[in-house]
Amino acid sequence: MSWPTRSHPPGAGSRVEGGDPTIARLLAEARARLAATPFGAPPREAALLLGRVLGLSEAQVLARDDSAVPPEAAAVFHDLLTRRLAGEPVAYLLGEREFYGRLFHVDSRVLIPRPETEHAVEVALALPLPPRPLLLDIGTGSGCLAVTLAAELPGARAMATDLSPGALAVAAGNARRHGVGDRVDPLASDLAAALDLARFALVVSNPPYIDPAEAPRLSPEVCNFEPHLALFSPGAGDSTLARLFAECGRRAGGLAPGAHLVVEIGDGQIEAARRHAAAASLALDGVRRDLAGIPRVLTLHRLSA
Repeated sequence: MSWPTRSHPPGAGSRVEGGDPTIARLLAEARARLAATPFGAPPREAALLLGRVLGLSEAQVLARDDSAVPPEAAAVFHDLLTRRLAGEPVAYLLGEREFYGRLFHVDSRVLIPRPETEHAVEVALALPLPPRPLLLDIGTGSGCLAVTLAAELPGARAMATDLSPGALAVAAGNARRHGVGDRVDPLASDLAAALDLARFALVVSNPPYIDPAEAPRLSPEVCNFEPHLALFSPGAGDSTLARLFAECGRRAGGLAPGAHLVVEIGDGQIEAARRHAAAASLALDGVRRDLAGIPRVLTLHRLSA
């Protein structure tokens, strides 16, 4: 397939004879510029961005490298590329990120789902849950945990909390997108302050866990574009985790006997997590390491009185 030849003002880029720039030339130039970024943007992102502009998959773009690109589409592509070169994450430019086999809408209101967080889904699905469990996702962001668990557990109902109204709107949209809008209930709450945790068979959370002092060392893709509310926790990065554990371990309104807490933690936080769990009367049942060998997902339950 090729697009109609159109006249356009002179500019960079190889063109089919008498016409518009080719896919091959646009990709070659974009790949070189992406490879030169200080944050190491993958060159393959060029085909992803051009595919989004042209309504083609990455494979379709690569198969049509000698096709002409209309100037209007080339201009949109160059705009997206400029934003990417400035550090804006490709997931925001594409408007989506895959998580546990499903595409989730993401924008600057929510944290971009990471592969490490999929371990929380794996751990949760391996637990002995009742046939129709009531689940709670604390700090839901895009809703990737709540929506995925609701989709994987057809009998489940999930409540998804967040402090950000924008995040709750994104999560609600993703729930509708994946056909679980009637089983995922977004709710504004600071952690579980507005809830009786004893109602839930499972609580999951990917809380903010980065020390604000680490901000200068983060990639600009993260620090300059993703929401700080979802990234940073005061102190050494574990204060939100301590609050979460304290709420789950409280005697009145904490986790019910037999209920589980599955939580993601940051690199190097396992000992702090153990201390906070002990202080909150939570028992640590399991530690799942990520693919880099880092303790990443914890499973806990409340100790008996």
